[in-house]
Amino acid sequence: MFKYTVIFSLIAFLSFNKNYSQNVMPNESQKERTERKIEERKQEYINNFLFTLNADDFQKEIIRQKLNSFFEEKIALGKQRYNRSFEYQEAVRKLEDNHFKDIEALLTEENMTKIKEMVKGDFDEKEVIKEKKKKKEKKEKN
Repeated sequence: MFKYTVIFSLIAFLSFNKNYSQNVMPNESQKERTERKIEERKQEYINNFLFTLNADDFQKEIIRQKLNSFFEEKIALGKQRYNRSFEYQEAVRKLEDNHFKDIEALLTEENMTKIKEMVKGDFDEKEVIKEKKKKKEKKEKN
């Protein structure tokens, strides 16, 4: 999650700062391509997170939908103007605390803890990618 925040902040900074961006405004196809790449990366991140959960396919699909809506709402919060930074931080905290309340009953405590950690930015995607790679290599050997 921290990576997304950094990437989003960098993209926003460069797109709003005329000194560092090109003088030519990006055309529609460039905007669409960038949005598509961001969406693909977000889905890859979510898939890697779901790999770590002990849940059935139905639960994973519900979690996937909730994570997608969470990221969309967080991006919307980032686009809003706030008078003070603590107002933004408070809005994000409320989103993080309340967004997954309705699915708590469906999930184990372990999975809810993992979701809360991921939302706070404590998900190590690199470890999951390594684990997936090892699993794939074992399948290929057999």
